[in-house]
This record gives sequence, structure tokens and C-alpha cells, in this order.
Amino acid sequence: MSLCIAFIVGLVFSFGLAIARLTQPQTILDFLDFTGAWYPGPLLVIGIGAASYAVAFRILRKRRRPLLATSWSLPTARHIDAPLIAGALLFGVGWGLGGYCPGPAITSLAYGKPETFVFVLAMILGAVLEAAVRRAALLRMPPARTLSTRLKQRLRHLLG
Repeated sequence: MSLCIAFIVGLVFSFGLAIARLTQPQTILDFLDFTGAWYPGPLLVIGIGAASYAVAFRILRKRRRPLLATSWSLPTARHIDAPLIAGALLFGVGWGLGGYCPGPAITSLAYGKPETFVFVLAMILGAVLEAAVRRAALLRMPPARTLSTRLKQRLRHLLG
């Protein structure tokens, strides 16, 4: 049942992306072009999405458990660290260069454009590579510290 609902929600999301023209890289590139032909449409979509999520989350969070699971599974991390910043930067650069983010890219596969298939393939290969690098790094790394802790230690070192 949950797989069926996930499919329907994904389908609705895909149609929403297509209707909002977020599956077209030029829409994203125009959104990121603040000095020229700036197109604010994606900002409206993001705002409506964030607002509806905030309302739905407040309502649904009052339940003892989610509708399709035995317990809530919410993130517990509250700190900003180097991997988060690096990931956000890579995501932003990829979004700006390619005009796609993962959801619209997968939705755009339906258009059959070769460049979309190349982007999705590169996205999958990047995810596989990242997982391999992370696994290798975790084998050689001491436990992670937050970015703020590292910055404080560096400042103490620099200031003596």
C-alpha cells in the first residue's frame, strides 16, 4: 500500500514540476540569472511547497505515528558541518550548470532528450562515487566533529 501511495505522490509531484516548467533547464537558468531575464516562477513554487509542507507537518506531527509507518523517522542532526556545506555547494553548482536538480531531471526523462539521460547518468555515477569515497574516508577518519568545533579549534590555534 505504501509503495502505491509513494508512486501516486511521485506522479503528482512530476506533473507539478512539468506544469511549473521546472523540468526545463532554461526555466532554472532564467531563475538563476539575476542580472538579465530573471524569472521568479521557481521561487513561487518553492514558497508554496514550503508553506504547504509547514502546515501539513504541524497537523500530521500531532499524530502518535505516521499514516503508513509504525513510528516517526525524523532527522536528529542539528549541526552544520563540512560535508553538508560541500554537498550544498556541489548541488548548487550542478543545478546552475545543468539546469536540473534530481526530481525534475528524473521527470524530464519522459521527454526523451539525450542530454537529460546524460545528466541522470552523471547524477547516478556521482552518487555511486560519493558513496565509495565516503566509505573509504570513513575507514581512515577519526569521529567527525562539527564545523563549528573545527572553526573554534582553528581560531584558538591562530590566535594563540
